[in-house]
Amino acid sequence: MDYATTLVAAVLLGIGFVLQQSAAEQEPESRFLSWRIITDLLHKPRWLFGIGCMIGGYGLSAWSIGHLELTLVEPLLTTYLVFALVLAVPMSKQSVQWAEVSGALVLCAGVTLLSVSRSTKPIGLSFGSFSHWYVAAIIAGIAFLAVQTGHRRQGNIRATLTGLGAGLVFGIQDALTRETLEILQRHSFTHLFTFWPPYCLVGAGIVGIWLMQNAFSSGPLHASLPTIAAGEPVAGIVLGIVVFGDRIQISLGPLAMEAGGIAALIVGVVMVARSSAFSGLRKITETIKPDSGGPADRPQSSALPRMDPVGPRTDPTRPRKDPVGPRKDPARPRKAT
Repeated sequence: MDYATTLVAAVLLGIGFVLQQSAAEQEPESRFLSWRIITDLLHKPRWLFGIGCMIGGYGLSAWSIGHLELTLVEPLLTTYLVFALVLAVPMSKQSVQWAEVSGALVLCAGVTLLSVSRSTKPIGLSFGSFSHWYVAAIIAGIAFLAVQTGHRRQGNIRATLTGLGAGLVFGIQDALTRETLEILQRHSFTHLFTFWPPYCLVGAGIVGIWLMQNAFSSGPLHASLPTIAAGEPVAGIVLGIVVFGDRIQISLGPLAMEAGGIAALIVGVVMVARSSAFSGLRKITETIKPDSGGPADRPQSSALPRMDPVGPRTDPTRPRKDPVGPRKDPARPRKAT
């Protein structure tokens, strides 16, 4: 049941990300790292539906985080790339390539290896405390550097680096979700807001969504989604080990399976996210931009003035000059010589 809930969460996340990107990519470049991008997107029904799907997906993933190890939930959630690809194919009217199918299989193989190499333990057995959360500050610092570096770049590089920052923040959000659920197990709901994790959870969610919209508006989906999908599980797995004490196997066999699973997970993420269907979504959004098609956007055929077939076009309001000399008035008397 817990695994099925995680997969349903992945389906909702995949749908939500595709719908959000198709709406956010219409935002002008001047909105980058501006909170106005959110106020603009709030008026777009497609984006609102995508946000609703994403919230539902994260709600179900919170249930999974409460019943499974964070190091197990994170790889399972990464399968949202496959479901995003399923939706992006009909929207972009692109055919599925063998490379994309292979990437999906590699991704699933990585998730399987990471799943079978781990043993689950119920929530509440972690040894994490506030002193262990310094790792989250380090991850947040890496995310900040990635976003600032992307701010000085353009196009796909900006989308990739901003997406990395969003993915790392989402990984921190997953860890804070688990910490909040552990607090709920030890205390009543009325005492929940006397602790710091719920407030940090809300803040991380807002910042993550904001960075993700900026990444979506900066370039095509295949530029931002790989780093979002890879950054979140990496940050979540690290925090699961350091903060919550998730067990890792140090014997040769399980260690090799975990290393192979992580490698397959990253390779599969990149292969699926670079799908032509994701890049085809950019062409769709470009055709429905409200500013496209205007006179200022149409390319000029030539910088030279337009010429008539016979000669240059003349202004009818200007006096016409004689081709040889000044025109003589026949009524005017001639001067005697």
